[in-house]
Amino acid sequence: MRTLLFFILTFVVLQACQAAQVDTIAIPSAAMHRSFKAVVITPRSYKNGGERYPVVYLLHGYGGNYSNWINKVPALRELADQYNFMIVCPDGAIGSWYLDSPIDSNWRFETYVGTEIPAYIDQHYQTVPSPKGRAITGLSMGGHGGLYLGIRHQDIFGAAGSMSGGVDFRPFPKNWDIVKHLGDPGPDGANWTDYTVSMQVEKLDSTSKMPLIVDCGVSDFFIDVNRSLHQSLLRRKVPHDYIERPGAHNWEYWSNAVQYQMLFFHRFFQQ
Repeated sequence: MRTLLFFILTFVVLQACQAAQVDTIAIPSAAMHRSFKAVVITPRSYKNGGERYPVVYLLHGYGGNYSNWINKVPALRELADQYNFMIVCPDGAIGSWYLDSPIDSNWRFETYVGTEIPAYIDQHYQTVPSPKGRAITGLSMGGHGGLYLGIRHQDIFGAAGSMSGGVDFRPFPKNWDIVKHLGDPGPDGANWTDYTVSMQVEKLDSTSKMPLIVDCGVSDFFIDVNRSLHQSLLRRKVPHDYIERPGAHNWEYWSNAVQYQMLFFHRFFQQ
């Protein structure tokens, strides 16, 4: 019995030693003159040195922070190991929507997450420093951010995705403090149109080279805007993967959805 216990404990220790590493770092923003924390997950092979790794940028939702994903879905460690890439979870503040505010020059989260963070990660880690080595996605507010930043910064990101994304927030003018950063929505949200994912797809057509994945549960309050986005992409003949499955706006859904997203990005990185 003692011998068996010894081997079991040895196996557990070895597995722990080989697991992906999770670090919390502070990344400065020149645009906002302050730093924000981020979680960086490196696969177990990273410590061997020499190799360069692609990066998935994984964004949190409204009311969350940089630590949400790793705390709620610790299996991200296994996904980083399985696919041998890095995962970076930035902080998008409580409700940035990953936008540069037109009414507050100190609110520059598109600049920060879309350009400053990738530049910092490339400078401090062994990354593949090109769009072929970067993908971005997220949940809810972060789903908006994944597609919004991905489409607008195709010189930075090579693939983009969304889980339960708020891809068009004009139907929700009183929610999530958006008015604080974008100002009055105007009639039918007209003043906010340029800041929606729905508007960004107007820049895409059948020749688009950016792989996109859009995922939403059928019981989610964002399902209608995601279906509309899907139809818009179809009309424009933009290549994309679109997934609906049973589920609501919760971590049970996202912990499942993220596995499909990571597989999607792994296949992109392998091209």
